[in-house]
Amino acid sequence: MAVHTDRELVASLIRDVPDFPKPGVVFKDITPLLASAEGYRAAISALAATAPPDIDVVVGMEARGFIFAGPVALELGAGFVPVRKPGKLPGDVYTQTFSLEYGHETLAVHTDAIAPGKRVLVIDDVLATGGTVGATAALIQRLGAELVHVSVLIELGFLGGAAHLASLGIDQPSAVLSI
Repeated sequence: MAVHTDRELVASLIRDVPDFPKPGVVFKDITPLLASAEGYRAAISALAATAPPDIDVVVGMEARGFIFAGPVALELGAGFVPVRKPGKLPGDVYTQTFSLEYGHETLAVHTDAIAPGKRVLVIDDVLATGGTVGATAALIQRLGAELVHVSVLIELGFLGGAAHLASLGIDQPSAVLSI
C-alpha cells in the first residue's frame, strides 16, 4: 500500500510497544520515524504547518520535545528555547512543579529565555495528560510571553490532555496524529 500523505507516512513509522514501560501501557515508539529522513521531514513539516503566523519562539520540553521543536523553529524562522529538568540550565531559572500519573516532575527555563510579549509555539512529541504542557505554559506566562498555540506529534485523546489544557485556558492543541 502506498503512503499518500505526510500524516499517513508519520503514522506508518510509529511503532507500538506493548507493556512498556509497565504492563498495560502501549508505548508509542518514535525511533523508526526519526530514523527515516522522509518520515522525520514529514513530521517536522506537519508540525510547522499548524503554527499560527508570526511565531517568535518555539519552545520544546526535555527531552523528546527538543527533537521536534528545534527543527520546527528553523522552518518557521523562529528562535528555539529549551525547557529542561532542574539542574540542567546554568544561571537563574524559573521552575514549575506538576503532577504526573505517579508522582511529580519539575521543569525549568532561564529567567531571560523569552522576552515579554513574544509569541510562543509549544511543540512536543506526545500530549497525554497535559501536565508537561500545562507546566510549560505556566513558565511562559511567568516570562511575560504569549503562548499562542500548542502542537504535538501524537495526542493520546483517551488520557484527557486537551481537556486539562482547556481548563487552564489553553486552546485546543493541534496533533499530527490523534489516538
